[in-house]
Amino acid sequence: MLSSRWTMLLVLFLARTAMGFQFQSVASVSPLLVRDLAIDLALLGTLIGAWMLPGAVIAIPSGMLAGRFGDKRVALFGLLLMVIGSALTAAADEYVTALIGRIVSGTGAVLLNVLLAKMVADWFGERDLATAMGILVVSWPVGIGLALVVLGPLAVATSWTLALQAATGACVAAILLVASVYRDPPATLRKTAQTAPTSRLTRKELAFASLSGGVWAMYNAAYIIVVSFASVLLADRGLPVGDAALVASAATWPLVLSIPFGGILADRTGRGQAIMHGCFIAMAVCIPFMLMVPSPLLMLVIIGLAVGPAAGIIMALPARVLRPESRGLGMGVYYTWYYIAMAVLPGIAGWCRDVSGFAAAPLVFASLLLIVAIACALLFGRLEQRAARIAS
Repeated sequence: MLSSRWTMLLVLFLARTAMGFQFQSVASVSPLLVRDLAIDLALLGTLIGAWMLPGAVIAIPSGMLAGRFGDKRVALFGLLLMVIGSALTAAADEYVTALIGRIVSGTGAVLLNVLLAKMVADWFGERDLATAMGILVVSWPVGIGLALVVLGPLAVATSWTLALQAATGACVAAILLVASVYRDPPATLRKTAQTAPTSRLTRKELAFASLSGGVWAMYNAAYIIVVSFASVLLADRGLPVGDAALVASAATWPLVLSIPFGGILADRTGRGQAIMHGCFIAMAVCIPFMLMVPSPLLMLVIIGLAVGPAAGIIMALPARVLRPESRGLGMGVYYTWYYIAMAVLPGIAGWCRDVSGFAAAPLVFASLLLIVAIACALLFGRLEQRAARIAS
């Protein structure tokens, strides 16, 4: 059983890596795409962001679909939509077709993303859950990093169409892998054999899913704001654009090590809550000072190291309190908050800078989001303690 669950985690890790690879594919070939489709940067940004748009609508229904048709079937359907959407974007000769392809891909990615977290939770339960979630989460930056390394040079050497077809191929490989290797965990099948998957959450479960989703949403939005605005803010200080982008990426690469490390540390010490809060406080303190220190590069590396350890711990929050039969729907609620935040909050951060004229306003806003994350986490912990007292 031990080897089986780690094998299943590897399969799900690779499927989510393909998801990150596809998400980054358009950004990786953007200079060629802008030229050939005759679009401006605003339309390019819309094309990239369209991948996230379905999440606010599809996340909750995806959990319900899993309860009706099964996790594996819905995950495979999500991958199929990703293949169709990616192929449509790759074949586009005008903007609208490419946009439709991205929306179709994003819809499939939402189905997959919600189900992957549930599938890992079903396999690992309480044992090594933060470690497993940390490993799953790190697949996202791995996929993005691979796209940056592979697709850009491939597009220059051949065409952006071929590069996007490579992203399609990665999704096809993920379908074959999940279809042939993944299976449902026997423990979960036994738990739910006499209980049909629920189409409702209890009020307590809805609160758990929403509070943990709020933590995940604020945490991710704060990090994305830093990554998104760092290069612009550094360029405003006189750093060449290319160098500014390279320096800004320093907040990303430490995640490959710090995310799984945090999950392992939480599982080994049993101090996940303390580690998570420590990460939030460190981020909230460091982010506003990025423009004030002599070396923004060093500060971004520190931010990257501070961000990672909390990821697996946060992902484990809803998984450990939701019933197996309500886990799919609960994860749908959890991810709905994430997609809403990712669609709205970076824009508000930019608006704060435009209105105030203060260069570091987006960074201050990001720090405030982490305070909200701490508040949500504290409320989650209090509700969990109250539920434990009632149960005992």
